[in-house]
Amino acid sequence: MTATASASVSMGSFEFESGERIPELEIAYETYGEYTGNNAVLVCHALTGSQQVRGSRDGQGTGWWNEMVGPGKPINTRKQYVICANVPGSCYGTTGPHSTNPEIGEPYGSDFPAVTVGDWTRAQHGLLDHLGISDLRAVVGGSVGGMNALEWAKRFPNLVEKVIPIATSARLDPQLLALSAVSRRAIVSDPAWQGGDYYPDHPDTGLALARQLGHVTYLSKDSMAEKFGRRLADCPPRQFGTGDDSDESSPAFAPDPDSYRDVESYLDYQAQKFVKRFDANSYLSLTHAMENYNLAAGYDSDADAFADFDGEALVLSISGDWHFTVEQSNHLETAFRGAGVETTHRVIESDHGHDAFLTEPESVGPPIRRFLEPETGRFAPVHASLFAH
Repeated sequence: MTATASASVSMGSFEFESGERIPELEIAYETYGEYTGNNAVLVCHALTGSQQVRGSRDGQGTGWWNEMVGPGKPINTRKQYVICANVPGSCYGTTGPHSTNPEIGEPYGSDFPAVTVGDWTRAQHGLLDHLGISDLRAVVGGSVGGMNALEWAKRFPNLVEKVIPIATSARLDPQLLALSAVSRRAIVSDPAWQGGDYYPDHPDTGLALARQLGHVTYLSKDSMAEKFGRRLADCPPRQFGTGDDSDESSPAFAPDPDSYRDVESYLDYQAQKFVKRFDANSYLSLTHAMENYNLAAGYDSDADAFADFDGEALVLSISGDWHFTVEQSNHLETAFRGAGVETTHRVIESDHGHDAFLTEPESVGPPIRRFLEPETGRFAPVHASLFAH
């Protein structure tokens, strides 16, 4: 297995943790580097990311970690063999609600089974079996991808040497559950929703609102103040829907042009890009998986969930992140240590907010590089002042 490869593979029939089954699960994936038998690193993408870790930039859709993965990069493809798979329920080539159900010849839509983070992990494990990879040097992921990484340490503890959860937590807190619920309601309240069976149309207005609410949680107060302030926008309100950027026939919103601010223009721009690349059913499917994730499910505690994992953990958190806080990463560190796992917690100092794990490779990259490079050995103990206890 060499260089960069983009492919998809049929895993045959797949049974979800809900007990529902689909006749065929197609998994889209990409690999980077050369496999030597003991250098495989699985990268788990975030909520609306894709398998394309490297490539042209387009939001999180493609090339979403260009500065972190590649030759000489922190996850160095001269030394590591990197795999990233689009998760079940998404819309970048892996089977999801938008996919055609081969039994009826129409999109699954509302009939697509509920997915869990555990389903994602089991599907990735099946892909690795297909690729002939029996164990992983590391699993790394940010945000809900970090939950995916935690699930690997919990579900397949003997197959993973190192786990790197970034800007994540053992479960969503009530505030994020509430915000996620509002996002869902924005989508299902769109008249175009049609109970989830809207194809070939799309509930763009509802999906745009959901994405805008998400973006607010990804940024910090400080970063928004610095980036936007209270300035009025120097452009007219954006119109967007399923047509061209200039198509004003189906605007998502009708803001007052006299009070249209930079921050509003930014949110509209992000929504405009997003509705062109993502599926509303997939957004609901993936957010449900994130909402329902509970590291301790089936165990007495979070620490008990890691009881069989004898590898190492590097927990990364971001000081300005209120989506997944430093305190929640402190809890993960405690859980790992409670299970006897050698653990390091690095707090990345950044005012950018949750998105810093994507946008600040100069801060996130060095601790990951040191953790993965075999010649540098294990981390030395970290002084307590680095932690926000």
